[in-house]
Amino acid sequence: MSIGLAVTPASAQIITQGERFAPVVAERHMVVTQEAQASAVGRDILRQGGNAVDAAVAVGFALAVTLPRAGNIGGGGFMMVHRAAPGETVAIDYREMAPAAAERDIFLDETGEASAEKSRWSGLAVGVPGTVAGLFLAYENYGSGALEWADLVAPAVGLARDGFIVSPELAGALRSDGVRERLAADAEGASLFYANGEPPAAGDTLALPALAATLEAIAENGPAAFYEGPVAEAIVATVTERGGRMTLDDLAGYEPLVREPVRGTFKGYEVLSMPPPSSGGVHLVQLLNILEPTHFGTFGLNSADMIHAMVEASKYAYADRAVYLGDPDFVLVPIEALVSKDYALSIADKIDPDAATPSSEIAADPATLPVESNETTHFSIVDGDGNAVSNTYTLNFSFGVGFGAKGAGFLLNNELDDFSAKPGVPNAYGLIGGEANAVEPRKRPLSSMTPTILLKDGAVSLVTGSPGGSRIITTVLQVILNATVHERNIATATAAPRVHHQWLPDYIRIEEGISHDTIRLLEEMGHDVRVESAMGAAQSIQVGSDGILYGASDPRRPGGLAVGD
Repeated sequence: MSIGLAVTPASAQIITQGERFAPVVAERHMVVTQEAQASAVGRDILRQGGNAVDAAVAVGFALAVTLPRAGNIGGGGFMMVHRAAPGETVAIDYREMAPAAAERDIFLDETGEASAEKSRWSGLAVGVPGTVAGLFLAYENYGSGALEWADLVAPAVGLARDGFIVSPELAGALRSDGVRERLAADAEGASLFYANGEPPAAGDTLALPALAATLEAIAENGPAAFYEGPVAEAIVATVTERGGRMTLDDLAGYEPLVREPVRGTFKGYEVLSMPPPSSGGVHLVQLLNILEPTHFGTFGLNSADMIHAMVEASKYAYADRAVYLGDPDFVLVPIEALVSKDYALSIADKIDPDAATPSSEIAADPATLPVESNETTHFSIVDGDGNAVSNTYTLNFSFGVGFGAKGAGFLLNNELDDFSAKPGVPNAYGLIGGEANAVEPRKRPLSSMTPTILLKDGAVSLVTGSPGGSRIITTVLQVILNATVHERNIATATAAPRVHHQWLPDYIRIEEGISHDTIRLLEEMGHDVRVESAMGAAQSIQVGSDGILYGASDPRRPGGLAVGD
């Protein structure tokens, strides 16, 4: 049964009169990504007998071709994998790492102040990429065995060698002033996207032969083709030329890790999300715990009372993030304490239901913690056996650091800006960091990526995640709340207007679509409310009680696609 249209769900997700969006429906498997050609690649792998992990590997490489602003082999990320047969869920950490020569004050200028130029646009900003190693680990440990590694990389090779259709979103991004200025000034960026002095137009076919050659080598020789030899040498040469300190030993020594997911419960669901060095899972579970006692029956979706409850909870979670979260291989992150129900209740007791608490009056308080025994894209996949993958990976900024590895056909990340260049100084997303996230050799910077899987009675119920920098956690939170307690179908849950508060700066960021009356009520409670640009691009799959799959690609980023059979 091949279905590529939106229809009313036949089971748990009934569209009410107030819902204007319908999900894509499928019976066997579903792939949802931010780029249609990559979605088709994942669907084809499932049709060939691959499982959700096989499809995820193929999609990860395909997005490195068709969504170069975020899809990557020059960056890193996180993958949640649920295996239905053993009932096992694991978290794969393939986050970038600081080189061995990195040091605490590497991003400070001669006056001792944090330098945005160093942490965002120089060779010092580039972390050791983890994507290729991470995808290979997923394939080796959790793939179906029905397809070879080369089979999974082959679709990306074909897209790069023969050309892919340039989407309106990519064409517009390449024409925007800031991107064009950065990429066209770099020899590699210019050769990739401005070969004739102009960016491609929407609908053009764009071939990337240098990237095709790199991908062919990876298909034939695995991660060694990336972390050793000519590609590794090109990365080091480029980073060094731009003032960085990466070495061949840094690349050869990179290892992805399998970690234990952050676990929580919410309204009868088991919540499984990414642990540190992502802050996403910890604070998603913390927020759900704080909100769980809320009388949702009286709080409508995006009502003033609902937004107030989410915002006040978020202030406490983001305050905790600034103090406690970092790479758990370097600092002790009190995960169990932060996600405990008792700690959440102690926070909920502080929230005034009728008035905003100024962020200046909120700070992480270690004394209240229980004692214990720290530019992005997302895709979601569910296969016919009930296996699921939730994957978020990134170059950090759109098109990363803005320059590419010489002759290798791909751009590099500027992920090390996610470290605390100077504790207490905000990064590019306005997030305050502390000592736990200070720069150290071979350390992984803190992230907000929140790939998440919800189980109901042991089976996959929801797979979701989003890009969006500091707004990822609140985006995922709202998709989950909208789909569960507000009982919206996954398309409406995804499309509903979003709000965000991250403790500092102290204001509510909202999208267009929140009513003026709601804004007025929030302001009367003492909130500073500001309408700003759209947030996130969630890619989600919900599973009905009868096993039917419902997929939704966020309309905020045109070009995404949910496909299934």
